[in-house]
Amino acid sequence: MVRRTARRTRTAAAVFAAAGAVAAAPVQAVAAPQEAPRDGARHCIADLRTGAQECFGTFTEAVEAASGGRIDDAPASARSAVQDPAFRQRTKELATSAETARNDDLIQGTLFEHENYGGATFTVYGEAPCPDNGKVDYSIDLPDDWKDIITSVQPWANCWIWLYPEPGLNGDRDGPFKENTPHVGSFMNDRTESVGFS
Repeated sequence: MVRRTARRTRTAAAVFAAAGAVAAAPVQAVAAPQEAPRDGARHCIADLRTGAQECFGTFTEAVEAASGGRIDDAPASARSAVQDPAFRQRTKELATSAETARNDDLIQGTLFEHENYGGATFTVYGEAPCPDNGKVDYSIDLPDDWKDIITSVQPWANCWIWLYPEPGLNGDRDGPFKENTPHVGSFMNDRTESVGFS
C-alpha cells in the first residue's frame, strides 16, 4: 500500500514539474498576415461580355476587380457600401466619366443573397451604362450556384434590373428595380435564374 502511494506521488510530481516547465517556456508570437476583413460570404463578379466569373473574400476586392481597379476602396461590407452616399455618388460619377469609356469595365448591378443587402454578392459588369431606351440591353443567365437565391438588388450605371425565373430571360419577369431594393418581394424572392439590365 505504501509503495503504490509513493509511486503515485512521484509520478504526479513528475507530471506537474513537466507541465510547469512547459508553462514557463517563452511563447513566440507569430504575426498574422494583414489582409482585408472577411465577412464569411463569397463575393463574385461576372463579365456580361464573356460570362467569365471570379469570386473574392471581400466586397472590396470584388468591386475593385469589376471596376477595372478604378474603385479600390469600397467598404468591405456590401451592406455598408449600399448605405454609403459618398460611395454611391462616386459610382454614379464613374459611370459617366471619360475614363470609363476608355477602360470598358463598368458595374451594372449587384445581386444579394439575403434581404437588406446581406450575404453573398454577385456583381455584374459590362462595357457601358444602360442607354435608357426602354428595352433590355444586357442580360445574364446566372450560374447554377447563384440560381434561386437572390433577395435584394442594387442597380448601377443608369441601369434598371429585371428578374426572371427561368434562363434566357424567360418566364414572368419582375421589375424594373430602379433603385436599391432591400427585398425584391415574394414573387421573385429566391426564384431568379436570369437577369436583364435596361
